[in-house]
Amino acid sequence: MPSKATTRKIGLARALSKLGYCSRSQAAQLIRASRVRLNGDVRRDPETPVRLEQDRIVVDGHAIDPRQKIYLMMNKPRGVVTTASDEKGRETVYGVLEKGGELLPWVAPVGRLDKASEGLLLLTNDSEWGARIAAPETHLEKTYHVQIGMVADEILTRAIETGVTSEDGDFLRATRARLLRAGEKNCWLEITLDEGKNRHIRRMLAALGVEVLRLVRVAIGPLQLGTLPKGAYRPLTPQEKLAVDRGLENLSATKGTK
Repeated sequence: MPSKATTRKIGLARALSKLGYCSRSQAAQLIRASRVRLNGDVRRDPETPVRLEQDRIVVDGHAIDPRQKIYLMMNKPRGVVTTASDEKGRETVYGVLEKGGELLPWVAPVGRLDKASEGLLLLTNDSEWGARIAAPETHLEKTYHVQIGMVADEILTRAIETGVTSEDGDFLRATRARLLRAGEKNCWLEITLDEGKNRHIRRMLAALGVEVLRLVRVAIGPLQLGTLPKGAYRPLTPQEKLAVDRGLENLSATKGTK
């Protein structure tokens, strides 16, 4: 009798994404353009059921086999967007990858850093792994260094940890906030989140009347940006990947005991 794993079916577009060939939206375009065959037959419906472990998928005459999983970290520069393409012609993280000159399989950003933000960004073709890291319910900590247009005191850091309601009604707080260094008119804070709502830190500080001058993500769970140059990327080491996986497992176990 076949196992559940070999009989489980998913949509054709999702299958191409899981195999690391392209994003789900790109796969849907290929399918609708009659460029994808499933077991020898052209399929035009992105939701056509696929048994990933058994069926043969061919795109433009080339069989698609499971790709080696790729896990990258990038130091995203300010001004670069995390979309595959930009209607305004702005540089994207894919342009940064192309500058590296390597022939890489398709990878997707894990979560987002907005255009004005910089620092640690993960990219992978392992969609399930990326989704676990990005999911708010995972509560994997992310640490930021934030330059603000004032000198912070204990009242401000306590307010950031206590939480505040944004203009659009979201309750936003940080797990931890501390002063890193201060000048005469501005300072740097270290802010750690265990959830990541859209523009979380910027909206939280705006609600407190604080101007953000720079925002740099320096860590995701146990992963540190370290000395990776701005605009550069590199693969995660096996030890780094294992540390993230263990962190996710520990968070899952902790959640299960609550």
